[in-house]
Amino acid sequence: MHIEPGLVDSGKIWLSYVTAAGAGGYTLKLAFDSLRERGAVSLLSRSAVATALVFSFFEVLPHYPVGVSEVHLILGSTLFLILGAAPAALGLALGLLVQGLFFAPFDLPQFGMNVTTLLVPLFALTALAPRVIAPNTAYVDLKYRQALALSTTYQAGIVAWVAFWAFYGQGFTAENAASIASFGGAYLLVIIVEPLVDLAVLAAAKALNGLKGSPLFERRLFDAA
Repeated sequence: MHIEPGLVDSGKIWLSYVTAAGAGGYTLKLAFDSLRERGAVSLLSRSAVATALVFSFFEVLPHYPVGVSEVHLILGSTLFLILGAAPAALGLALGLLVQGLFFAPFDLPQFGMNVTTLLVPLFALTALAPRVIAPNTAYVDLKYRQALALSTTYQAGIVAWVAFWAFYGQGFTAENAASIASFGGAYLLVIIVEPLVDLAVLAAAKALNGLKGSPLFERRLFDAA
C-alpha cells in the first residue's frame, strides 16, 4: 500500500502530518506499555524483527499498482499475533521509513499518509482482538473465522484510509471513485489470503512450542491471557 505521489497536493498534505503525529503518539504509548511489561530487550528485539519483515513485505513480496494506490500483502494481523501490538506498530513505521529513505525517496512526501494508513487499522485490530479471542485462548489455537475477523479489520481499515486520502486529495469525481473501487476490489484477495497465512504461521509456531517464553515473540502467542 502506497499513496501515489501527487494524489494529495502540497496545500493539503498538512493533514497527514497531524494524523501521523497522532498515530505516532499512540505507538509510543503502546511501546511504553510493552517496555514496562516485557523489558527493553524484548521490545527492541521484536521491533527489529517486525521492521525487517515489513521491509521485506514491501520490497520482496509481489505488489501491483491498482487504482489510486498499490496492493501489498502487508500481513499486519500476522505481525500483531506473532510479535504484539507495539512491535508491529514500530515495525510498520520503521520498515516504511527505511524503504523510503533508501529505495523509494519519492514516497517520503507521502510518509505521513502512508504511516497513518498502516497504523490506525492496526490500532483498530488491537482493540477488536479481545472481543474476538477469548481470554483463555492462546493465539496458536485461533480458528479461521477469528483470523479472518482480525485480517478483515486491518485490510478494511487500509482501504478506508486510502479512500479518504483519495477523496480528500482529488475530490468526489466519478473517475476518482472508480479508481478507489478498483483498489478496494483488489484488496479482497488480500483479505482472503492473509488469514490463511496467519494460520500457517501460527501452526508453525505451535509446532515449535519450545519457543514458549522467548523474548522474541508475543507472550500471548503460546499462553492464554
